[in-house]
Amino acid sequence: MIKACQRLLLSALCFAALLSQPALAAVKPTFKIAWSIYAGWMPWDYAQQSGILKKWADKYGITIQFVQVNDYIESVNQYTSGGFDGCTMTNMDALTIPATGGVDSTALIVGDYSNGNDGIMLKGKGDITSLKGQSINLVELSVSQYLLARALEKSGMSEKDVTVVNTADADLVAAFSTPQVKSIVTWNPLLAEAKKQPDSHEIFSSAQIPGEILDLLVVNSKTLTAHPELGKALTGAWYETLNAIKGNGSDAVKARTFMAQESGTDLKGFDQQLAATYLFSSPQQTLDFVSGAQIKTTMQSVAEFSFKHGLLGDGAADATTVGITTPTGNWGNPANQKLRFTDEFVKLAAANKL
Repeated sequence: MIKACQRLLLSALCFAALLSQPALAAVKPTFKIAWSIYAGWMPWDYAQQSGILKKWADKYGITIQFVQVNDYIESVNQYTSGGFDGCTMTNMDALTIPATGGVDSTALIVGDYSNGNDGIMLKGKGDITSLKGQSINLVELSVSQYLLARALEKSGMSEKDVTVVNTADADLVAAFSTPQVKSIVTWNPLLAEAKKQPDSHEIFSSAQIPGEILDLLVVNSKTLTAHPELGKALTGAWYETLNAIKGNGSDAVKARTFMAQESGTDLKGFDQQLAATYLFSSPQQTLDFVSGAQIKTTMQSVAEFSFKHGLLGDGAADATTVGITTPTGNWGNPANQKLRFTDEFVKLAAANKL
């Protein structure tokens, strides 16, 4: 009897002790974002390594993990298959891979546009017209081929005037060093290496089509709708990071040196790549661009290029098969809106309301 009472007393004391303890913290929602090395996306790596990302994630009660994927296209494919909640990618790839694949995706952050980070290299003398009848090495069906198409178009030519040789990005610089390859199209840091090739020069760059090759952070639309706190945390972390890396102060130089090393170059090389990247360094700059008419016209051009090259799927009847939503109006199939450009979160950032 005494032992039974002791057991009851002990149980009561334990129960009282449990009641006095704070409630167990709820498990934080966790989100995984894929990224790959590129000058315009290196700030995400710094945001994570410096603690800026964690600070903003903690503010909204969530956990965010940025995971580096060495193969860029593979990172986009993994996002499309559901392996990640978001991914860094270009506007063309956002349309032709996840959106065309049926994954409703939102361009949460338009981080920059290529302003010379993509280029066409040629050995010897000449210009774009010199490419007529020539073979050109590039990553087929990528933004490099889009750049080539636009360059040819601006010179009164078309892709029918050249022969495209599909070459893996890892092999492009080595190919350009051989006598057989006279011209390549590529992006930094490969472009910077190609420029070191003797008797070669750049004949066209993305700076000649400003605002067309966009670098984005894309997030699954359903995830973003269910968890707007994810959009707020990512947006807040992005602009704090951009503010931290600009200028010549010691902390900014240290940050850019870190990003340079992580991307396989030095501070000088990384700053050169940033100079060819038009970063929207403030929320207002981003808002002005996203709210402008160019997003819609650019995406129409990209969709038409993609349809012409069979990138919108076998069943695509025309370039409008995938609907695109922008703050200034929509384009394409209204019943199949799968790629969305939003100004919701950047407006909060511009108004200091994050």
